[in-house]
Amino acid sequence: MDWKQAWSTTTTTTNSALDLLAPVCAPFAIRWDLEADRRNKLRTPEHLKALMAAQKEHNAARSTLSTAKSQKLTARAASNNPFAAGRRAARVASKAATRHERDTRAKLKAARVNYPSTLKARAIQAHSVHAVPGAIASALMSTSHLTVWPAATSAVLVGANVAALALGRRRLRVVVDESVSLEERQLMERLDPSYWVEHAPDRGLSGTVTTPPAMEPGGIRCEIRLDGTWTVKTLADKADSVRALLGARTALRIRITSASRGGWAVVTLATRSAAAGVSSLWTPDRIPSDPLTMSLALDTETGDEVLIPFDERLLVSGASGTGKSWSFRPLMATAHLRGDLLLIDGKGEEANIWESACRVAVERDEITDAVDEAHGEMNRRKVDMKQRGISVWDGRQLTVVVDEGQVILALIAKDKDRLQRLIELSSLGRSRGVVLWWATQYPLTDGGAPGVHKLIAPNLLTRFSLRVAGTTQAQVALDDCAHYAPHQIPDGREYRGHGYLKGYGPRMLRTWTLDDAGVRALPKSIWTPAQTSGGQSPRTPLHLVKDTPASSGAASNRDKVLAAVQSGARTAKDVADATGLNKGTVSREIKALTASGALHRGADGRILPGQQAA
Repeated sequence: MDWKQAWSTTTTTTNSALDLLAPVCAPFAIRWDLEADRRNKLRTPEHLKALMAAQKEHNAARSTLSTAKSQKLTARAASNNPFAAGRRAARVASKAATRHERDTRAKLKAARVNYPSTLKARAIQAHSVHAVPGAIASALMSTSHLTVWPAATSAVLVGANVAALALGRRRLRVVVDESVSLEERQLMERLDPSYWVEHAPDRGLSGTVTTPPAMEPGGIRCEIRLDGTWTVKTLADKADSVRALLGARTALRIRITSASRGGWAVVTLATRSAAAGVSSLWTPDRIPSDPLTMSLALDTETGDEVLIPFDERLLVSGASGTGKSWSFRPLMATAHLRGDLLLIDGKGEEANIWESACRVAVERDEITDAVDEAHGEMNRRKVDMKQRGISVWDGRQLTVVVDEGQVILALIAKDKDRLQRLIELSSLGRSRGVVLWWATQYPLTDGGAPGVHKLIAPNLLTRFSLRVAGTTQAQVALDDCAHYAPHQIPDGREYRGHGYLKGYGPRMLRTWTLDDAGVRALPKSIWTPAQTSGGQSPRTPLHLVKDTPASSGAASNRDKVLAAVQSGARTAKDVADATGLNKGTVSREIKALTASGALHRGADGRILPGQQAA
């Protein structure tokens, strides 16, 4: 047997057990030391002098009272008349001596309070009250066999007092990794129970006791025992007091949550990020093998990858400059590679990047056409599903992305028919494989310029929020999880792309990002209503067309577009720049010229004159 190893193991186990018991006894030791210190501070020469004077005066008063009582008895024996002058005088003197003795006794009591005995002496006196009788009782109760339980009980009480003081004063060994920073070392030292219990009352946190803190990938984690009337909520409301007690910097995120057992809380200090060593750049390899999920972000506390439903309606919120567009791109790329993507871009900047990969709609005409076609595709799938007897669409998913929601709503606010179609897309499209994703800088449902319609927002069950402006926006962005406080995410470049996912817990996530080059590298797949069917060719929708002559302005615009392409313009943007026409007009004329054969789109998506293509 290796005695050295056994001794080391026993020592380690014993120290660990004592470290676990120390926080339990720490409050008792702290109260003991505070009381002992209070008594020692009162034991001054001035108070001692006052006590001695009070004792002297009280002894004199007792002597005077004793003499007065003796004289009273003598006077009573000398005369049977209670109204005799001698007896009356003796009674008056006795009453005066009694009052004087009572007053001096009160003064002596006050002097003893001002000059108390030491706490150690008091403890000895208190234990003597049961120790001496216990020893005598053991001796008296012993006959043929020694009776030890009275004395043993007294000894246990004395030992418990001494052990509790020793454990409460025990300095815990906070094991600190050498890799921790100076800030983390200081925070862990202040989370140590010996420091916390001593200084917590100064910050109004009396009744809370910490356990030894631990360093985790996401920062420092420490459990706090809640005594008395403390709850996790009341401790969370005291977050500023906790920050002050720890001396933590203002920008450091402190999160207080419930522990796995009642009466305990967990405080987490985000001194580091578990996602710091992982590149945030998204690649197609990030697409999960499960077709029903997609990768959203990394948990900054645990480093775990966070997945969300792919076929669920989504709301992404984030103020300007929080990285919303870059964070949204990986999700759009996943939808593009797995199915069909339709981007309705209210601002237009994102469409400049995505138009080479998927169907985009920027101008008013393009947006209204996109809403109509997506709604029509949803209805066609409904008919097809009924014919095939299925309840859930089994073909490619059409993901309709709306960015920026406020601009789109403002554009179609007075167009009740198209607004209703957009609402129906959010409520009816999911089971038919038409899923709406909504992004906005202004997560508001009320007011003159809402970022999401009040009838659309309840259908967007998956919600992710980067930093938003305030509590009202946070309420819409995360619904019943607004207490995650996305409006309190620090405003800094290092926190771009960081946010909270509804229902995941108040742990900050760092999203994946996709740059412009990554979007341009995606394969081209332009969705049209005729592309997607459930096994049967979709029927061409009927339109009421009036035979009206084309206006000279329209023909002139068409000639301008054709001339621009013949002059070398190869994209819709180039044509718009060359002709000065808006993008909607250019798109419409290109479509008409392509249908007539005057123009043709090459394999790379460039626009070519008909004869050149031929």
